[in-house]
Amino acid sequence: MNDGLRPGDPVRLGGYDVLARLGDGGMGSVFLARSPQGRRVAVKVVRPELSHDEEFRGRFRSEVNRARQVPPFCTAEVLDADPDHDPPYLVVEYVEGPSLAEVVREQGPLGAAQLHSIAVGVATALTAIHGAGVIHRDLKPANVLVAPGGIKVIDFGIARAFEATSQHTRTNQMVGTVSYMAPERFDTTSGASVGPAADIFAWGAVVAHAATGRNPFGGDSATATAMRILTQPPDLTGLDGPLRELVSRALEKDPAARPTARELLDGLLTAGYPGGAGGPAQLPAATPTANALPAGGGDDQGRRSMPSGLATAGRAGLGRRGWLTALGGTAAVIAVLVPAFLVGPKLLRGQSKPDPTGPAATGSPATSGPAATASTAPSGTPTASPSTSADPTRAMLAGQRRFLLHVVEIDRDLALPSHGELEVGDGTGEDALFVLEPVGVDYMIKSVNPEIAHRPCLGVKIDSKGYASLVGAECYATAATLFGIAREGKDDKGRTSYSIVNDEYGVVQWSPTKKEIYVEFLGDAPIDTTFSMVDRGAV
Repeated sequence: MNDGLRPGDPVRLGGYDVLARLGDGGMGSVFLARSPQGRRVAVKVVRPELSHDEEFRGRFRSEVNRARQVPPFCTAEVLDADPDHDPPYLVVEYVEGPSLAEVVREQGPLGAAQLHSIAVGVATALTAIHGAGVIHRDLKPANVLVAPGGIKVIDFGIARAFEATSQHTRTNQMVGTVSYMAPERFDTTSGASVGPAADIFAWGAVVAHAATGRNPFGGDSATATAMRILTQPPDLTGLDGPLRELVSRALEKDPAARPTARELLDGLLTAGYPGGAGGPAQLPAATPTANALPAGGGDDQGRRSMPSGLATAGRAGLGRRGWLTALGGTAAVIAVLVPAFLVGPKLLRGQSKPDPTGPAATGSPATSGPAATASTAPSGTPTASPSTSADPTRAMLAGQRRFLLHVVEIDRDLALPSHGELEVGDGTGEDALFVLEPVGVDYMIKSVNPEIAHRPCLGVKIDSKGYASLVGAECYATAATLFGIAREGKDDKGRTSYSIVNDEYGVVQWSPTKKEIYVEFLGDAPIDTTFSMVDRGAV
């Protein structure tokens, strides 16, 4: 709502003329402004007390950079930001249209067609947001705009900067709205990070609210609501059909039991088609993730393995884009409704595995060809198709071949000796051989050195000073052992080179001063270190 300007409100921020106050939130105030080019924009000004906090400014800058990677077709595009301004501010696209909260308040629960459109639009936005390595953290009806051109999700991309700045987030205060918070958000003692699954829970609560006009865990106070979220099943009375099953899955207490945004989207798109009509939309059963932490440190983020129905495909030569085709003809529907760049290489962190050799390298989902074919041996073990076997790069990405992990910039190879401390060397010996283990949409990087009985996977270890190194860790799929692999270019021998990024801790880099591999919080840091995989035969 446009409230005009109040005494003390800024009239100009950087090059933007402030026109009116649009609203207030826990993180700051939002203003309507005019850009130097005459475009109307929304400017979010963060709380003044954060102006002199260097930790906040650094995280704010990093989160804005990530948010800029989100395709703007279903979100409010991030246009500009100034973390060094007093106070810091963020400029986003101004979207005309009421919020979902306003629509439900004025019109009541939505009809089936409009409800399905809302569910698809928000799931699509979350797929793009998560694909860019961003977690929304405050998804709610007020942050879903029903714009003339379609659904737009706003207010993503800076919540983590607030939440992670401990001196400004008190023990009993967190970013978000209680009614739409996942159970794990209330656990302030474990130190575990909030993962994308928290946004999936919020999606379920948002869709339930749109369908019924109430929150599925609504209580007479914030405390009562939180207790219901933690202990009670959702009240989905009034929500029927395939959408009820999807919402119920999204509202599971265990984050590992919830579908991903991409799985939600597939379930929504197939619900009205043959195989989905007349019954609940079917999502593949989730594969539980081990709760144990890797020895190298880190925390469990509630991230889960690829659903069992897709795991075989992932290991049989399907790249990150190609695994969509394992679900059948629905990939074609997704390709029409979701722009192809949604699964492009810029969104690899946490959402799509690179397939540098096949048709999917252009950014389109593979619907045929080597990446979409696999056979099964009589024992039930997946085997690569002839085309995959003949393509060592694809086979390495599928976990079928051993390789040297070559550090391009220093012309050396990584090695993981039995003592568990990562080294660089000349690539000789079994301690320099690795294999990828696809886990959902990411990878564990595993040494094939037979002398390593424990901690054979690469993992991130944080020391007491916050320095992040790469060490040997137990092979459990946790935030510290899962890595995205993003294609960067070619090395001097023409091999595809990659950056290796851990969603939680940052990018794997080489330190010229310390002469060692470390992990750097992404932020504004350029990716100075790339890796190529040198084929060393079948596993």
